[in-house]
Amino acid sequence: MIKCLAIDDEPLALQQLAAYIQKVPYLELAAQCQSALEARQFLEQDTVDAIFCDINMPDLNGMDFVKSLQAPPLVVFTTAYAEYAVEGFKVNAVDYLLKPFGLQDFQRAASRLKERLEGQAATPQQPTPNSQAEDTIFVKTEYRIVKVSIADIRYIEGMSEYLKIYLDSEAKPIITLLSMKKMEERLPANFMRIHRSYIVNLDKIQEVNKNRVIMDADIYLPIGDIYKEAFQSYLDAKFLGK
Repeated sequence: MIKCLAIDDEPLALQQLAAYIQKVPYLELAAQCQSALEARQFLEQDTVDAIFCDINMPDLNGMDFVKSLQAPPLVVFTTAYAEYAVEGFKVNAVDYLLKPFGLQDFQRAASRLKERLEGQAATPQQPTPNSQAEDTIFVKTEYRIVKVSIADIRYIEGMSEYLKIYLDSEAKPIITLLSMKKMEERLPANFMRIHRSYIVNLDKIQEVNKNRVIMDADIYLPIGDIYKEAFQSYLDAKFLGK
């Protein structure tokens, strides 16, 4: 069982959070606190494996509370304000739930929590203060803001105002409200736009066949006319042979 502490200054939000914890079989609700100061007092007397913590609270906000803990448990932040997401991941938060969130979103966060704890038990790691390097991005999907490893991205598909981000590690793509241009600007040099609807990780291309790139046996992506010259220049630089 994963022993959890629920923290939120809004009684109804705290009640819902506690109810969600009790609905997940491998979570155990240790206590409910309506302030970070109350939570600190609890943790002076007891320990937990994880905390579900609101950020905007009076006296001491959730972010500063977590930073103040010498040996903080795993953290899932819950808040209505998306602008705290990047700062939340800097304190190594497991997940970040944007209010209002439902049981399904909570269960996904709980699953990530379970995976993190199991991973720590299998391979204990030393803390790495500089782990938030330029190898990750953060994107909003549904009610969550998730961290994505750039190296894990295979390709990106544009759909009007949305993007589908296909990863090696996930069976389903992440869907986010974002423009292709903004994504292009953020990605490193090993990514290239080959079509108005596709950006590919050049390191993951398996084959180039006429006017398309082949990512694997099932994924064929077209090369758009206005992108052919730049893509051909990339191939010429890498090509060995006559």
